[in-house]
Amino acid sequence: MSQAIKPASGRAPTPLASLMPDAAKIHRLSALLTLLLLIAGFALASQAFFSVNNALTVLLQTSVIGLLGIGMTLVIITGGIDLSVGSVLALSGVGTAMAVKAGVPVGLAMALGVAIGAACGAVNGLVVTRAKIPPFVATLGMMLMARGLALQLTGAAPISQLGEAFGRLGNGALFRMVEMQPNGFPKVIFPGIPYPAILLAVVAVGAAYLLRRRQIGRHIYATGSNEEAARLSGVRVDQTKLYAYVMSGALAGLAGNVLMSRLVTAQPSEGVMYELDAIAAAVIGGASLSGGVGTVSGTMIGAFIIGILRNGLNMAGVSAFIQQIVIGAVVIGAVWIDQMRNRR
Repeated sequence: MSQAIKPASGRAPTPLASLMPDAAKIHRLSALLTLLLLIAGFALASQAFFSVNNALTVLLQTSVIGLLGIGMTLVIITGGIDLSVGSVLALSGVGTAMAVKAGVPVGLAMALGVAIGAACGAVNGLVVTRAKIPPFVATLGMMLMARGLALQLTGAAPISQLGEAFGRLGNGALFRMVEMQPNGFPKVIFPGIPYPAILLAVVAVGAAYLLRRRQIGRHIYATGSNEEAARLSGVRVDQTKLYAYVMSGALAGLAGNVLMSRLVTAQPSEGVMYELDAIAAAVIGGASLSGGVGTVSGTMIGAFIIGILRNGLNMAGVSAFIQQIVIGAVVIGAVWIDQMRNRR
Protein backbone atom coordinates (compact mmCIF):
# COMPACT_ATOMS: atom_id res chain seq x y z
CA MET A 1 0.00 0.00 0.00
CA SER A 2 2.85 2.34 0.72
CA GLN A 3 3.88 1.97 -2.90
CA ALA A 4 0.36 2.46 -4.19
CA ILE A 5 -0.24 5.85 -2.54
CA LYS A 6 2.46 8.49 -2.18
CA PRO A 7 0.85 11.73 -1.05
CA ALA A 8 4.13 13.09 0.23
CA SER A 9 5.74 13.07 -3.20
CA GLY A 10 2.98 15.15 -4.76
CA ARG A 11 2.55 12.67 -7.59
CA ALA A 12 -0.73 11.00 -8.44
CA PRO A 13 -1.02 7.56 -6.79
CA THR A 14 -0.57 4.48 -8.92
CA PRO A 15 -3.95 2.93 -9.73
CA LEU A 16 -4.36 -0.29 -7.78
CA ALA A 17 -6.28 -1.69 -10.75
CA SER A 18 -2.96 -1.77 -12.61
CA LEU A 19 -1.57 -3.90 -9.77
CA MET A 20 -4.47 -6.34 -9.98
CA PRO A 21 -3.30 -9.94 -9.57
CA ASP A 22 -3.20 -12.14 -12.63
CA ALA A 23 -5.90 -14.29 -11.03
CA ALA A 24 -8.35 -11.36 -11.10
CA LYS A 25 -7.65 -10.75 -14.78
CA ILE A 26 -8.11 -14.44 -15.50
CA HIS A 27 -11.45 -14.27 -13.65
CA ARG A 28 -12.59 -11.44 -15.91
CA LEU A 29 -11.44 -13.27 -19.04
CA SER A 30 -13.26 -16.40 -17.90
CA ALA A 31 -16.42 -14.31 -17.43
CA LEU A 32 -16.03 -12.98 -20.97
CA LEU A 33 -15.57 -16.53 -22.28
CA THR A 34 -18.70 -17.58 -20.38
CA LEU A 35 -20.63 -14.72 -22.02
CA LEU A 36 -19.49 -15.77 -25.49
CA LEU A 37 -20.41 -19.40 -24.81
CA LEU A 38 -23.87 -18.35 -23.63
CA ILE A 39 -24.40 -16.30 -26.78
CA ALA A 40 -23.26 -19.18 -28.97
CA GLY A 41 -25.38 -21.74 -27.10
CA PHE A 42 -28.60 -19.72 -27.17
CA ALA A 43 -28.02 -18.75 -30.81
CA LEU A 44 -27.80 -22.43 -31.74
CA ALA A 45 -30.88 -23.23 -29.66
CA SER A 46 -33.05 -20.52 -31.24
CA GLN A 47 -32.75 -18.72 -34.56
CA ALA A 48 -34.65 -15.75 -33.09
CA PHE A 49 -31.92 -15.11 -30.51
CA PHE A 50 -29.82 -13.10 -32.98
CA SER A 51 -32.76 -11.07 -34.24
CA VAL A 52 -32.63 -7.29 -33.98
CA ASN A 53 -35.69 -7.14 -31.75
CA ASN A 54 -34.23 -9.66 -29.31
CA ALA A 55 -30.90 -7.82 -29.21
CA LEU A 56 -32.76 -4.62 -28.32
CA THR A 57 -34.67 -6.50 -25.63
CA VAL A 58 -31.41 -7.72 -24.09
CA LEU A 59 -29.98 -4.19 -24.15
CA LEU A 60 -33.05 -2.79 -22.41
CA GLN A 61 -33.08 -5.52 -19.78
CA THR A 62 -29.38 -5.17 -19.11
CA SER A 63 -29.37 -1.38 -18.85
CA VAL A 64 -31.02 -1.32 -15.42
CA ILE A 65 -28.87 -4.17 -14.07
CA GLY A 66 -25.77 -2.47 -15.46
CA LEU A 67 -26.51 0.90 -13.84
CA LEU A 68 -27.15 -0.74 -10.47
CA GLY A 69 -24.09 -2.96 -10.92
CA ILE A 70 -21.73 -0.03 -11.53
CA GLY A 71 -22.81 1.64 -8.30
CA MET A 72 -22.59 -1.67 -6.46
CA THR A 73 -19.07 -2.20 -7.80
CA LEU A 74 -17.88 1.07 -6.29
CA VAL A 75 -19.25 0.04 -2.90
CA ILE A 76 -17.92 -3.52 -3.09
CA ILE A 77 -14.42 -2.30 -3.97
CA THR A 78 -14.41 -0.29 -0.71
CA GLY A 79 -15.20 -3.51 1.14
CA GLY A 80 -18.89 -2.73 1.66
CA ILE A 81 -22.24 -3.85 0.27
CA ASP A 82 -25.47 -2.04 -0.64
CA LEU A 83 -28.65 -4.05 -0.22
CA SER A 84 -30.90 -1.03 -0.64
CA VAL A 85 -30.51 -0.30 -4.37
CA GLY A 86 -33.71 -2.11 -5.42
CA SER A 87 -35.84 -0.22 -2.91
CA VAL A 88 -34.07 3.08 -3.64
CA LEU A 89 -34.82 2.49 -7.33
CA ALA A 90 -38.52 2.22 -6.52
CA LEU A 91 -38.53 5.27 -4.21
CA SER A 92 -36.68 7.40 -6.75
CA GLY A 93 -39.03 6.37 -9.56
CA VAL A 94 -42.04 7.18 -7.38
CA GLY A 95 -40.52 10.56 -6.48
CA THR A 96 -39.98 11.36 -10.16
CA ALA A 97 -43.54 10.35 -11.05
CA MET A 98 -45.06 12.38 -8.22
CA ALA A 99 -43.10 15.43 -9.34
CA VAL A 100 -44.33 14.98 -12.93
CA LYS A 101 -47.89 14.67 -11.66
CA ALA A 102 -47.39 17.94 -9.74
CA GLY A 103 -46.49 19.72 -12.99
CA VAL A 104 -42.69 19.66 -12.75
CA PRO A 105 -40.96 19.32 -16.17
CA VAL A 106 -39.87 15.75 -16.87
CA GLY A 107 -36.13 16.54 -17.01
CA LEU A 108 -36.19 18.35 -13.68
CA ALA A 109 -38.36 15.65 -12.13
CA MET A 110 -35.87 12.95 -13.18
CA ALA A 111 -33.04 15.00 -11.71
CA LEU A 112 -35.04 15.05 -8.48
CA GLY A 113 -35.32 11.25 -8.65
CA VAL A 114 -31.55 10.93 -8.96
CA ALA A 115 -31.15 13.35 -6.02
CA ILE A 116 -33.49 11.20 -3.91
CA GLY A 117 -31.32 8.18 -4.68
CA ALA A 118 -28.15 10.11 -3.82
CA ALA A 119 -29.71 11.22 -0.52
CA CYS A 120 -30.51 7.61 0.38
CA GLY A 121 -26.93 6.68 -0.48
CA ALA A 122 -25.65 9.52 1.70
CA VAL A 123 -27.68 8.20 4.64
CA ASN A 124 -26.19 4.74 4.05
CA GLY A 125 -22.68 6.17 3.95
CA LEU A 126 -23.14 8.25 7.10
CA VAL A 127 -24.60 5.33 9.04
CA VAL A 128 -21.68 3.14 7.97
CA THR A 129 -18.92 5.70 8.60
CA ARG A 130 -20.27 7.69 11.55
CA ALA A 131 -22.41 5.20 13.45
CA LYS A 132 -19.96 2.39 12.58
CA ILE A 133 -22.82 0.04 11.73
CA PRO A 134 -21.84 -2.81 9.38
CA PRO A 135 -22.82 -2.08 5.75
CA PHE A 136 -25.00 -5.19 5.57
CA VAL A 137 -27.18 -4.02 8.47
CA ALA A 138 -27.16 -0.33 7.50
CA THR A 139 -28.25 -0.91 3.91
CA LEU A 140 -30.73 -3.61 4.97
CA GLY A 141 -32.42 -0.97 7.12
CA MET A 142 -32.47 1.47 4.21
CA MET A 143 -33.90 -1.24 1.97
CA LEU A 144 -36.89 -1.61 4.31
CA MET A 145 -37.34 2.13 4.89
CA ALA A 146 -37.14 3.11 1.21
CA ARG A 147 -39.59 0.40 0.18
CA GLY A 148 -41.97 1.31 2.97
CA LEU A 149 -41.80 5.00 2.08
CA ALA A 150 -42.49 4.28 -1.61
CA LEU A 151 -45.53 2.19 -0.69
CA GLN A 152 -46.76 4.75 1.83
CA LEU A 153 -46.50 7.68 -0.57
CA THR A 154 -48.48 5.88 -3.26
CA GLY A 155 -50.83 3.86 -1.10
CA ALA A 156 -49.24 0.80 -2.74
CA ALA A 157 -50.91 1.83 -6.02
CA PRO A 158 -49.08 2.60 -9.31
CA ILE A 159 -48.88 6.14 -10.63
CA SER A 160 -50.02 6.19 -14.27
CA GLN A 161 -50.93 8.69 -17.01
CA LEU A 162 -47.53 10.35 -16.84
CA GLY A 163 -47.50 11.50 -20.45
CA GLU A 164 -45.53 10.67 -23.57
CA ALA A 165 -42.51 12.77 -22.52
CA PHE A 166 -42.04 10.65 -19.41
CA GLY A 167 -41.67 7.49 -21.50
CA ARG A 168 -39.16 8.96 -23.94
CA LEU A 169 -36.04 8.01 -21.91
CA GLY A 170 -37.02 4.37 -21.50
CA ASN A 171 -38.63 3.78 -24.90
CA GLY A 172 -36.89 6.22 -27.22
CA ALA A 173 -33.98 5.41 -29.52
CA LEU A 174 -31.28 7.31 -31.37
CA PHE A 175 -31.41 7.18 -35.20
CA ARG A 176 -34.76 5.40 -35.21
CA MET A 177 -36.27 5.44 -38.73
CA VAL A 178 -40.02 5.03 -39.20
CA GLU A 179 -41.90 5.13 -42.51
CA MET A 180 -45.64 5.62 -42.90
CA GLN A 181 -47.25 2.98 -45.11
CA PRO A 182 -50.14 3.60 -47.56
CA ASN A 183 -52.54 1.96 -45.09
CA GLY A 184 -51.69 4.63 -42.50
CA PHE A 185 -49.71 2.37 -40.17
CA PRO A 186 -46.03 3.11 -39.37
CA LYS A 187 -43.30 0.70 -40.40
CA VAL A 188 -40.00 0.65 -38.51
CA ILE A 189 -37.10 0.75 -40.97
CA PHE A 190 -34.36 0.89 -38.33
CA PRO A 191 -35.23 0.53 -34.62
CA GLY A 192 -32.31 2.72 -33.56
CA ILE A 193 -30.08 2.54 -30.49
CA PRO A 194 -32.16 2.59 -27.28
CA TYR A 195 -31.55 5.57 -25.01
CA PRO A 196 -31.07 3.33 -21.94
CA ALA A 197 -28.20 1.51 -23.71
CA ILE A 198 -26.57 4.83 -24.62
CA LEU A 199 -26.99 6.04 -21.04
CA LEU A 200 -25.43 2.84 -19.70
CA ALA A 201 -22.43 3.21 -22.04
CA VAL A 202 -21.87 6.83 -20.98
CA VAL A 203 -22.11 5.97 -17.27
CA ALA A 204 -19.81 2.94 -17.67
CA VAL A 205 -17.12 4.97 -19.48
CA GLY A 206 -17.36 7.73 -16.88
CA ALA A 207 -17.14 5.30 -13.95
CA ALA A 208 -14.20 3.44 -15.52
CA TYR A 209 -12.38 6.74 -16.04
CA LEU A 210 -13.08 7.72 -12.44
CA LEU A 211 -11.72 4.45 -11.06
CA ARG A 212 -8.63 4.26 -13.25
CA ARG A 213 -7.61 7.88 -13.79
CA ARG A 214 -8.90 9.99 -10.91
CA GLN A 215 -7.59 10.21 -7.38
CA ILE A 216 -10.92 9.27 -5.83
CA GLY A 217 -10.87 6.02 -7.79
CA ARG A 218 -7.42 5.15 -6.47
CA HIS A 219 -8.60 5.96 -2.97
CA ILE A 220 -11.58 3.64 -3.43
CA TYR A 221 -9.23 0.77 -4.32
CA ALA A 222 -6.89 1.67 -1.47
CA THR A 223 -9.71 1.73 1.08
CA GLY A 224 -10.89 -1.72 0.07
CA SER A 225 -7.40 -3.20 -0.16
CA ASN A 226 -6.29 -2.18 3.33
CA GLU A 227 -8.32 0.43 5.16
CA GLU A 228 -5.82 1.09 7.94
CA ALA A 229 -2.87 1.39 5.58
CA ALA A 230 -4.90 3.73 3.39
CA ARG A 231 -5.73 5.92 6.38
CA LEU A 232 -2.08 6.08 7.41
CA SER A 233 -1.18 7.03 3.84
CA GLY A 234 -3.42 10.08 3.99
CA VAL A 235 -6.60 8.72 2.39
CA ARG A 236 -9.80 10.10 3.88
CA VAL A 237 -11.37 6.69 4.27
CA ASP A 238 -14.74 7.82 5.62
CA GLN A 239 -15.22 10.39 2.85
CA THR A 240 -14.22 7.80 0.25
CA LYS A 241 -16.81 5.34 1.55
CA LEU A 242 -19.44 8.06 1.68
CA TYR A 243 -18.69 8.96 -1.94
CA ALA A 244 -19.12 5.32 -3.02
CA TYR A 245 -22.49 4.98 -1.29
CA VAL A 246 -23.75 8.30 -2.68
CA MET A 247 -22.78 7.20 -6.20
CA SER A 248 -24.52 3.86 -5.68
CA GLY A 249 -27.69 5.63 -4.53
CA ALA A 250 -27.58 8.14 -7.39
CA LEU A 251 -27.20 5.38 -9.98
CA ALA A 252 -30.07 3.50 -8.36
CA GLY A 253 -32.13 6.67 -8.78
CA LEU A 254 -31.09 6.90 -12.42
CA ALA A 255 -31.98 3.24 -12.94
CA GLY A 256 -35.37 3.96 -11.36
CA ASN A 257 -36.00 6.69 -13.92
CA VAL A 258 -35.09 4.35 -16.77
CA LEU A 259 -37.26 1.49 -15.53
CA MET A 260 -40.31 3.62 -14.70
CA SER A 261 -39.93 5.43 -18.02
CA ARG A 262 -39.98 2.11 -19.87
CA LEU A 263 -43.22 1.20 -18.10
CA VAL A 264 -44.58 4.77 -18.39
CA THR A 265 -45.91 4.03 -14.91
CA ALA A 266 -44.33 4.34 -11.47
CA GLN A 267 -44.66 1.04 -9.62
CA PRO A 268 -43.72 1.23 -5.92
CA SER A 269 -43.27 -2.55 -5.91
CA GLU A 270 -40.65 -2.53 -8.69
CA GLY A 271 -37.01 -3.36 -8.01
CA VAL A 272 -37.59 -6.33 -5.70
CA MET A 273 -34.46 -8.54 -5.68
CA TYR A 274 -32.68 -6.18 -8.07
CA GLU A 275 -29.94 -5.70 -5.47
CA LEU A 276 -29.05 -9.37 -5.88
CA ASP A 277 -28.75 -8.97 -9.65
CA ALA A 278 -26.46 -5.98 -9.08
CA ILE A 279 -24.28 -7.91 -6.64
CA ALA A 280 -24.22 -10.89 -8.99
CA ALA A 281 -23.15 -8.73 -11.94
CA ALA A 282 -20.26 -7.27 -9.94
CA VAL A 283 -19.09 -10.59 -8.49
CA ILE A 284 -19.42 -12.52 -11.76
CA GLY A 285 -17.34 -9.77 -13.38
CA GLY A 286 -14.49 -10.26 -10.92
CA ALA A 287 -15.22 -7.89 -8.02
CA SER A 288 -14.08 -9.33 -4.70
CA LEU A 289 -16.46 -9.22 -1.73
CA SER A 290 -13.34 -8.79 0.40
CA GLY A 291 -12.76 -5.40 -1.25
CA GLY A 292 -9.95 -3.85 -3.26
CA VAL A 293 -10.67 -5.66 -6.54
CA GLY A 294 -13.21 -4.93 -9.25
CA THR A 295 -13.64 -3.19 -12.60
CA VAL A 296 -16.48 -1.55 -14.48
CA SER A 297 -15.74 -3.60 -17.59
CA GLY A 298 -16.00 -6.80 -15.56
CA THR A 299 -19.33 -5.68 -14.11
CA MET A 300 -20.63 -4.96 -17.60
CA ILE A 301 -19.70 -8.49 -18.63
CA GLY A 302 -21.47 -9.81 -15.54
CA ALA A 303 -24.57 -7.73 -16.26
CA PHE A 304 -24.77 -9.05 -19.82
CA ILE A 305 -24.29 -12.62 -18.59
CA ILE A 306 -27.33 -12.21 -16.33
CA GLY A 307 -29.34 -10.40 -19.02
CA ILE A 308 -28.57 -12.94 -21.74
CA LEU A 309 -29.09 -15.86 -19.37
CA ARG A 310 -32.56 -14.59 -18.44
CA ASN A 311 -33.41 -13.82 -22.06
CA GLY A 312 -32.21 -17.16 -23.38
CA LEU A 313 -34.00 -19.14 -20.69
CA ASN A 314 -37.19 -17.17 -21.38
CA MET A 315 -36.95 -18.02 -25.07
CA ALA A 316 -36.42 -21.67 -24.14
CA GLY A 317 -39.61 -21.63 -22.09
CA VAL A 318 -37.87 -22.15 -18.74
CA SER A 319 -40.00 -21.00 -15.81
CA ALA A 320 -39.00 -17.94 -13.76
CA PHE A 321 -38.48 -20.17 -10.71
CA ILE A 322 -35.92 -22.33 -12.49
CA GLN A 323 -34.22 -19.16 -13.72
CA GLN A 324 -33.74 -18.03 -10.13
CA ILE A 325 -32.16 -21.39 -9.32
CA VAL A 326 -29.77 -21.15 -12.29
CA ILE A 327 -28.71 -17.56 -11.54
CA GLY A 328 -28.30 -18.42 -7.85
CA ALA A 329 -25.98 -21.28 -8.79
CA VAL A 330 -23.99 -18.95 -11.06
CA VAL A 331 -23.56 -16.45 -8.21
CA ILE A 332 -22.42 -19.16 -5.79
CA GLY A 333 -19.91 -20.36 -8.36
CA ALA A 334 -18.57 -16.85 -8.89
CA VAL A 335 -18.18 -16.24 -5.15
CA TRP A 336 -16.48 -19.63 -4.74
CA ILE A 337 -13.98 -18.71 -7.44
CA ASP A 338 -13.41 -15.37 -5.65
CA GLN A 339 -12.75 -17.18 -2.36
CA MET A 340 -10.28 -19.54 -4.02
CA ARG A 341 -8.51 -16.53 -5.54
CA ASN A 342 -8.23 -14.84 -2.13
CA ARG A 343 -6.84 -17.98 -0.50
CA ARG A 344 -4.07 -18.04 -3.07
